[in-house]
Amino acid sequence: MRLRVLLLAGPALLLLAAADAAWLEGQPRTRRATTVAAIRSFPTFYHAQPVLVRGELRIGGERGDRAELQSPDQVVPILVRDSIPSEGTYDVRGDVLDIGRLTPDDPRLGGVDLTRLGIDPEERWPRQGELVVIRASGFDPAEPPPAPSIRAIALDPHRYETQRVTVAGEFRGRNLYGDLPQAPQEAGKARDEFVLRSADAALWVLGRRPRGRGFEFDVNSRIDTRRWLEVDGVVHYDRGLAWIQAEELREVEPRRDETRVEPPPPPPPPLPPEVLFSVPTDGDIDIPPDTNVRIQFSRDLDPESVEGRVRVSYLGAESVERGEPQAPGIATALRYDPGTRVLEITFERPLERFRTVTVQLLDGITGTDGAPLEPWTLTFSVGG
Repeated sequence: MRLRVLLLAGPALLLLAAADAAWLEGQPRTRRATTVAAIRSFPTFYHAQPVLVRGELRIGGERGDRAELQSPDQVVPILVRDSIPSEGTYDVRGDVLDIGRLTPDDPRLGGVDLTRLGIDPEERWPRQGELVVIRASGFDPAEPPPAPSIRAIALDPHRYETQRVTVAGEFRGRNLYGDLPQAPQEAGKARDEFVLRSADAALWVLGRRPRGRGFEFDVNSRIDTRRWLEVDGVVHYDRGLAWIQAEELREVEPRRDETRVEPPPPPPPPLPPEVLFSVPTDGDIDIPPDTNVRIQFSRDLDPESVEGRVRVSYLGAESVERGEPQAPGIATALRYDPGTRVLEITFERPLERFRTVTVQLLDGITGTDGAPLEPWTLTFSVGG
C-alpha cells in the first residue's frame, strides 16, 4: 500500500500553514509583565500569551480549591496544575486563556474541572471576553523592588501612580512591536506617544517627542529601535494601562541589568488532529462494491506517519460463518490531499458483496507538528 500526496505550492500552502497555526493566535511566546486589570481590559490581546502578573492570591470554595488573583481594581480566576500555595502576594507566571475562544475539548483545558469556574458545557459556553483566566505555572512571593524601573511599574502601577520617576528602556516606536495592547486615551491629544521596553515589560511615554541633545527618533520607524532612552516624568495609570508623562528625555547606553529576560515558556500542547467526517459514514449499509472511502481531518497530517498505519479488512466473524479459514485480503491504494485534508482509500478490485468492511487508522498517525491522531475505526456494509 503506497501513499500518494497531492502537493500545493505558493500562496495556497502558506494559507494552510496559517490556518493550522491559528489556534496559537499568531502571537510570539514572549512573557509579558502586566496587570490583572490589563488582562481583563484587553482579553483579545493577552489570550494564549504567557504573562507575569502581581496580585493577592485568595483561596475559596468548599474544598479550598478555587483561587483568584486580585489587584486593587480587578480580579481574575487562577487555574493550577499542582497544589495551590497559601494566600499572599505573588508574582504569578502562567498563560492567559479567554475561555470563550476555546472549545471544551481544547488540550489547554485538560484536567480542568470547568464546574469550578461556573461553567456547564452542556448548558452554555462563555462568550469571548466573558471569562478570562490565568493557567498558572509558578508562584514567587512578591518583593518590593529596590528602585523604580519599567518592569516594576508595569507589574505594580498603583504603587508608583502620581510619583516622579526616572527609568530607562529600549525605544520601541509607536508600539511597533506590539508590546502593549493600545495607547492610553490621553495619547490621542498629542500623538507624540512611544513605547519603552526593558526586560519583559513595556510602558507608554507621553508628552514629549523622542528628541533631544544629539538624537531624534522616528516613532513610526524601526530604524532607531535598538537605541535606549532615559525618561524623567510622572507615572499615571488608567483602565489597565500605565504610562509616564515625560518631562525630560536623554539617550543612554543599554543597561545590561535591565535587558535580562526569562527563558521563553514552553509552547502550548499541540492541538491533535481529529476525523471530521467520512464517506461512507460509520454504520452505513448497502454501500456499492465500487465505492471509495474518503476521510477528512481537522488539521493537516504528516504524510509519512500515515504509511503502514491504515488497515482495511473484512469482518472476520462473517468469514467464520461462511466456513472460510480466514477473511480474504483487500488490496488498497491511499492518496492524501493536504489542500482538503482528505485521505482517500481506493480499492484495486470491487469489494465483495454482502461483506462488512472495517477501516482502521492505527496509533502513530500525527499532525504536521507531531500531535497524535486518536486511533479511529470506520465500519460499513457492502450491498448486492
